[in-house]
This record gives sequence, C-alpha cells and structure tokens, in this order.
Amino acid sequence: MKDTVVIIPTYNEIENIEAIIKAVFSQSGDIHILIVDDNSPDLTALKVKELQKEFPERLFLEVRKEKSGLGTAYIHGFKWSLERKYNYIFEMDADFSHDPKDIIKLYNTCHVEGADMAIGSRYVKGVNVVNWPMGRVLLSYLASKYVRLITGMKIDDTTAGYVCYKRKVLESIDLNAIKFIGYAFQIEMKFKTYLKKFKIVEVPVIFTDRTLGESKLSSGIISEAIFGVISMKLKSLFKK
Repeated sequence: MKDTVVIIPTYNEIENIEAIIKAVFSQSGDIHILIVDDNSPDLTALKVKELQKEFPERLFLEVRKEKSGLGTAYIHGFKWSLERKYNYIFEMDADFSHDPKDIIKLYNTCHVEGADMAIGSRYVKGVNVVNWPMGRVLLSYLASKYVRLITGMKIDDTTAGYVCYKRKVLESIDLNAIKFIGYAFQIEMKFKTYLKKFKIVEVPVIFTDRTLGESKLSSGIISEAIFGVISMKLKSLFKK
C-alpha cells in the first residue's frame, strides 16, 4: 500500500484525531494520511503537527483559512494527492463512523479485484448502521433510494463517504467543476464516475455513529442533496 493516501477532513475533531490517525496507520506501515483542517478553533491542526513528529513522511497536514465545506476539503485533498502521484486515494471521516479496519477491504477491491471506485456501503447488504436514531436511518436509506431512482446509478449507498478511488478516476474528472459542498458532493462524485463508465463496486461495511464530537449534518446539507440531484441529472441529459 505504498501508493495509498487517506484524506481525512477535520473541523473540531480534537477528541478523535490522534486515535483515528493511529488506527489508520496500524492497518499498514505504508499508508499515508492527509489531514485537511478548516482552521479548527479547538486546535485540531496543532495536535496533528505534534503527531507529525511521531509519523514523519507519512502524516501530512493542509490547513485552510476557514470552514468551507466537506466537498471543497476533499477537492483540496484530491488535488494534493494527484500532484504527489498516489494511485489509491481514500475519503474517510475522522470520527470512527468509518472503521479503519475496512481500509484493506476497499483497497483490495480496487488493487486486486479491479474496481475503479470501491464504496464502503451501509446498504448493499441490508442496513448496517449502529447508534443512529431510526428517523436518521430512514432518511439516509430513502435518500440513497431516491438518488438511485433519479440518476439511474446501480448503487445502493449513493451518499456514502467511505470511498477508495483509483488515481485515473480523479484525473478524468474536472475537479474545479464539482458544484456541491455538503453530502451532495458524495453523490456528485459517484455520478461523475458512473457517467464515465468506470467500474464501481460496493463493499459492505458497518457504519457506527460518532461517540465524540458533534455531527456536521444540517438541514441545508440535506436540502442541497435532495434538490441538487435533480439539477445534476438534468444537466447530464442536456450534455448528451
């Protein structure tokens, strides 16, 4: 896994950051991590800088001036990773909702099985979510079904944020043209990959809601996803 980087966006993740970094590194001695921090008031970035002394040449940090959204954080990380020639580029949350032990499964799905995008899926085999209220589970599950219906993508977990990309996928996408910044960003990236006919494989994982820190989900993020999907699909039709 010498050619692998895990991008972790952070905003006020001081309670989780050391543990998640060490958990990811424990999966392989070759994995690199890029933290993209949005100038967290709780000094998450300062803690990362301390940890860089323990993990030189493996732990990297990019600090942005302000909180600018999940999507733009990942775009920043994608560009950074492409410049440094990584071949396998991961998206991952800082709060342990994504189990670091699944990194190897996603990597092997791309490296061994030939997928271009491997998705850590909550819904490909039933509903694998822990510690979420039933209302949120239903909202997320139905949102994925809605997106699948509108876009035509054969993906069960369209809003999943645990993803491994092969380098060529990100190189083929105009990252400057990505519109959405919230959870709809995850949908848009999958849709762009789908339109380019890359091989997308869902890997069943168990999603566990955070126990430390605060969720970044908001009504604005949800509405962006709901209404943005229709706009995204219509634009793809007019481009044909």
